[in-house]
Amino acid sequence: MEKELVKTVAPSAGMGAILEEGQTTFRVWAPNANAVAVVGDFNGWKADQLILENEGNGYWSGITSKANEGDQYKYLIQNGERSFYKNDPYAFEVTNSDGNSIIRTLNFDWENDEFQLPSWNQLVIYELHVGTFYRPDPGKVGTFDDVISKLPYLQKLGINCIELLPVAEFAGGISWGYNPAHPFAVEQDYGGPDGLFRLIKAAHHHGIGVIMDVVYNHFGPSDVDLWQFDGWSENDKGGIYFYNDHRSDTPWGNTRPDYGRPEVRQYLRDNALMWIEKYHCDGLRMDATSYIRYEGGGLGLDSEILEGMILMRDINNELHQKYPNVITIAEDLKSQSIVTNPIDKGGIGYGTQWDMNFVHPVREVLTNVNDQDRDLQRIIDALCYRYENDAYSRVIYTESHDEVANGKARVPEEIQPGDAESVFAKKRAILGIVLCLTAPGIPMLFQGQEFLEDEYFKDTEGLDWQKYERLKGIERMVTDLINFRKGAVPGLEALSGQHVEILHTDHENKVLAYKRYDEEHQSVLIILNFSSQDLQNYELQLQEDNWQLRFNSTWKGYDDSLSDLEVAAMEIEQLENKLEGKLDIPAYGALIFSR
Repeated sequence: MEKELVKTVAPSAGMGAILEEGQTTFRVWAPNANAVAVVGDFNGWKADQLILENEGNGYWSGITSKANEGDQYKYLIQNGERSFYKNDPYAFEVTNSDGNSIIRTLNFDWENDEFQLPSWNQLVIYELHVGTFYRPDPGKVGTFDDVISKLPYLQKLGINCIELLPVAEFAGGISWGYNPAHPFAVEQDYGGPDGLFRLIKAAHHHGIGVIMDVVYNHFGPSDVDLWQFDGWSENDKGGIYFYNDHRSDTPWGNTRPDYGRPEVRQYLRDNALMWIEKYHCDGLRMDATSYIRYEGGGLGLDSEILEGMILMRDINNELHQKYPNVITIAEDLKSQSIVTNPIDKGGIGYGTQWDMNFVHPVREVLTNVNDQDRDLQRIIDALCYRYENDAYSRVIYTESHDEVANGKARVPEEIQPGDAESVFAKKRAILGIVLCLTAPGIPMLFQGQEFLEDEYFKDTEGLDWQKYERLKGIERMVTDLINFRKGAVPGLEALSGQHVEILHTDHENKVLAYKRYDEEHQSVLIILNFSSQDLQNYELQLQEDNWQLRFNSTWKGYDDSLSDLEVAAMEIEQLENKLEGKLDIPAYGALIFSR
């Protein structure tokens, strides 16, 4: 076989395998290599056919006319007396996590896809795990196409945004996804790049945005070809892509990327841009960002990683400048405004962040065994908390993949272990959903929460869709609440406003009433009973009159078992200088009124 003529390419040519005008450019960063070759289907996997030239800056590059899309390949790297094969760090596709790189262009036919996320105050996020969300064959992991088959269901539910647990190629076929082996490749067991393209295109067609969960706080730790990529390392650590001292340590392995290297920051920046530009994702949710900015995740007297802050600010700033409708979400869990503050005001610049000030107190109140132990102040604090002056700088939820695994269960199961379909478990879990969908913030549901799934989240078991068949009425209730929350129902638009006001707190009877209102001074009244007692002719003071009942969480149309108490219209009486309302409130019930 004739040796290929190699031409050096400029740094601006990009990275990985780049197909243009019948030629393929290979470019890789390997500053400690003595020589680099590309071997693959197109040259018989022979080491002397495509030898790359050293650009003099740690990069190696070359061009061939023989390589085509779909060809498999690897880099053959020589360091001193050693030589070894490595996958392309920028490979858009691999045969499997321990296989070969595949030349891909990702030039999908989007058919003029111009979808944009709704305004953030109208977002309702649905977090799902592709491998378990829907498994038609219980013996196989779910795929992107399986998710596509459920998009009409999600659209009917009212969901306008799905958040995918990570889909970057990971070791094996079963995983949560938080062990990325090949950050630019898409998990083959889910359907690879083409499957993800079909899912996002179909989601947009159904009016549903897609947020991609990405992991930049660590890689792997298994099947990671980035490890000692060009043969160099210190302290037997990970080499050029990783810290080689104590900063490499994370709870998930010694694979924290070296944010101090411009090349590594560029690698992560390029990855973030790939999901937006190549796959048309509508946002990124960045996993465990506190481990990007702190060595120990911000626990105690923890050393800050300044270059990690620089990485996140650079990514957020570029995305904001280029794609202002894209949302970036931090899973930081440290309740610090710096995470979502604007960069020009010293912040990191995320659009919003997961909020521990909501999920933990709300779950605590819902799962307490005794009514007298339910602290309404915890609920008030959860409702009123915000970062700086924007209610939508936080994502609020009572269930997520983290909150329903690792020793923690779904809310109904936490309420009544072993009897999650009891009336008490149903009604109190519903209270949590009502809180999530009526509080200021971006609400998020976890897959199956809309029909009170009670199983622990496991990547080995699919969602229990038989439970959906039993509890379709609860799903109907959640559909109603989502439509209220999005402002799709006249008179309830204030649920997408910025403001909340606590109107009534009764610690003895465990009754809480609050008002949501917006800049147009529209308002919605929410009344919650956190006790097991029906309250009849209950009195509370009001600021406004003409309240109309729009929602009763214990209505038998949602579930026959929920309540025997019929809720009539609220009676309102003018007493001197105050308005007093009188109404019946079901046990563990939620009522929503509009004017």
